[in-house]
Amino acid sequence: MSDPVFRSRLKEDLEAFLVQKRAAGYPYHTSASVLGYLDTMIAKHYPDRTLLSKEICDSWIEQCSKLHQNTLLRRVTPVRQFGKYLAGTGKPAYIIPGGIPHKQIRYEAHIFTETELKAFFASIDQCRNSPFAPYRCYVIPVFFRLLFTCGLRSSEARLLNTDDVDLTTGKILLRKTKGWEARIIYVSADMMDLLCRYNRIISQVIPERKVFFPNKKGGYYSKSTPNVWFHEFWDILPEASVTKGNKPRVHDLRHTYCVYRLNQWVREDADLNALYPYLSEFVGHSNFSDTDYYLTLAEPFYPELETRMRKVNAAILPEVPHED
Repeated sequence: MSDPVFRSRLKEDLEAFLVQKRAAGYPYHTSASVLGYLDTMIAKHYPDRTLLSKEICDSWIEQCSKLHQNTLLRRVTPVRQFGKYLAGTGKPAYIIPGGIPHKQIRYEAHIFTETELKAFFASIDQCRNSPFAPYRCYVIPVFFRLLFTCGLRSSEARLLNTDDVDLTTGKILLRKTKGWEARIIYVSADMMDLLCRYNRIISQVIPERKVFFPNKKGGYYSKSTPNVWFHEFWDILPEASVTKGNKPRVHDLRHTYCVYRLNQWVREDADLNALYPYLSEFVGHSNFSDTDYYLTLAEPFYPELETRMRKVNAAILPEVPHED
């Protein structure tokens, strides 16, 4: 993904800001695009401005005000960070206050039933090749099984390289993760066997490929492709027509993995105090509060989970005083 071409009189500051973010280890691609839109607005409506003013920020928020709350948050945050960067370099700049907009609205996840999962995986196993995507019949069944059995984000699987996957030990190195913090996971024996069989097939047609799940040109599939695949095979199912609540998404396979894992531990009377931190680390959460979200989704065992996890959280989460 290429960076936008800045044209406003804040051009040099915007370019320097991106350099600073990349130097700190952040990919900053999506946010760079947001700043490109901001730059276009400034160049059009404030062509002579050399400072990030309150007027510009207010206009930006107004321009984005009709977007979904979560999208608005993603449009405002990079501009707030840019303001902080400018102020840090000694330049006068308006910093959008915290709380504008309000906090992100948490999506109510769909937890797939076993019947729904069986139907979905049976559906993707019927995948056929396409002249536009000749390897998809091999990629799709393995890709979605990897997401579900390891609780991965779709981008983590989509951006895997062949040297990230050790087909001898089952170790997978996830480099491009949320927050840009790499982590290592291990797949089950069944999943490793499936990955090995898939790899043998793909290696015959692309013997020296770099990307583990290659598209027609041998590169990565686009960010939107897994979502297109998911709805192609899910929406045709009878189970999809009777699903209540929010429409299921690819990311809900990750949510389902976490809930199923917690439920399994409760059934087995496992030591949640010991295992809970491992689940948080395995799925790539930076803090336990993100993993706590799944406790509210584990409905069949929630009362038991709540009792057990009260002791866990008391042991690993410090009490934080609230300020008025």
